[in-house]
Order: sequence, then C-alpha cells, then structure tokens
Amino acid sequence: MTTLVRDDDRPSLALVRRARKMNRIMAETYPEAACELDFTDPYQLLVATVLSAQSTDKRVNQVTPILFDRFPDAAAMAAADRAVVEEIVHPTGFFRAKTDSVIRLSQELVERFDGEVPRRLRDLVTLPGVGRKTANVVLGNAFGVAGITVDTHFKRLVTRFGWTTQTDPDRIEEDVATLFPRKDWTQLSHNLIWFGRRRCHARNPACGVCPLARLCPAFGEGPTDPAAAEKLIREPRG
Repeated sequence: MTTLVRDDDRPSLALVRRARKMNRIMAETYPEAACELDFTDPYQLLVATVLSAQSTDKRVNQVTPILFDRFPDAAAMAAADRAVVEEIVHPTGFFRAKTDSVIRLSQELVERFDGEVPRRLRDLVTLPGVGRKTANVVLGNAFGVAGITVDTHFKRLVTRFGWTTQTDPDRIEEDVATLFPRKDWTQLSHNLIWFGRRRCHARNPACGVCPLARLCPAFGEGPTDPAAAEKLIREPRG
C-alpha cells in the first residue's frame, strides 16, 4: 500500500499520483457524474440536501416538486403550516426533524439574509440542519464554489483507497484536500459518490469488474469473479 504521508505530514508524491489517477479513471467511467438532487435555484438545493439525510436522492426528488409547488421560496416556507410540510416530506424519513430544520432555516434566511441563500461556508453552517457537507453541496453545485462533500459513500471510498486514515468528516476533508487542486474538489466529490453508489458498495463491492482494481489497496473485499461482480453494478442510480 502506498505510504500515506511524508515526514512533514504532507501526502507522499506516490499517493498524490495514485489518487489523481484513480479520480481520472472514475471520471472516465462515469463522465455524467453530477449532483443527483433536482433543483432550480440555491434555495431548492439547500432544502433538498437537508431532506436527503438518511434518505435517497431518488426519494427526495419525488417529494420536492410537491414541496416547492406549495412553498417555492424561503418566505413561503418560513410561514408554512408544519403539519402540511410534515405530510409532504414524510417519505424521506425523520420527517419531524427535517420539517423543523427546513422551516427554521427558511425563517433565518428571511430574517438574516433577506430570503437569499448565503454564498459563504461560514454563513451556511449557522443555519439549522446545515453542516459542512450540506454547505459544500450548495456552494459547489449552486454557486460554483469548490468544496468537498464527505457523505457516507465518499468516506467509505477514500478509506478503502487509502487516501486517509481519519474517521472524522472534517479531518477526512482536510486529508483529501491535500491530494487534489481546489478546482477539482466539487467534481471529485461527484465522482466518488457516483462510484460508491454504483460499484464500490458498503457490502460486496464489485471488485471483479472495477476499473480501479490494480490501484486499490482494498481489492478483494468484494467478489473478484467478473461474472459475480457484474451482477452487483447498479445503474443508473444506487
């Protein structure tokens, strides 16, 4: 396995080269990799990302057209009837907590930011239900501000790939950031999340048909037989 860091705590050149090559291969495998939440403006993406916690993007995308038809912006959501919002978002799970978050964050957007989603990380993370992961999704996909989104798929893959030994999301973000130029961060996140949803599953990753096989230190965690591995690939959404 490639040495993770040098004596000065910076990643080794070998690790940087391997990580960047793996990212190129993932991008070639899924050139369409992008945010899978449907949205038309930053506010919709912010709310959709909050709703996506402990749910799937597919399920959220089924709910948000109904939600935004009733409550199209922060002002409307800030004044929403809680029972109505709960009924709409119920299929995404944890609907009471999510309803509380989307109503409260909408109220704060109205009170503190004139109803507009802020473009700065330090402002976004002060909103109810919004952490660094959610903030980076919004910044990267709604505003074009580079960021790393450490979700469960991202965390699993960068650990398997040997890009980090950290377990805390903030520390993982710091480690991975040292391996890639800032301009690549948002697309890197998409590449890893798509790859994790479709091939590198938590259980039974499709190792036998993985284009990263010769570069991955975790090769063999899943079936290495190509026929068996092929059956594990999920397309187009996982």
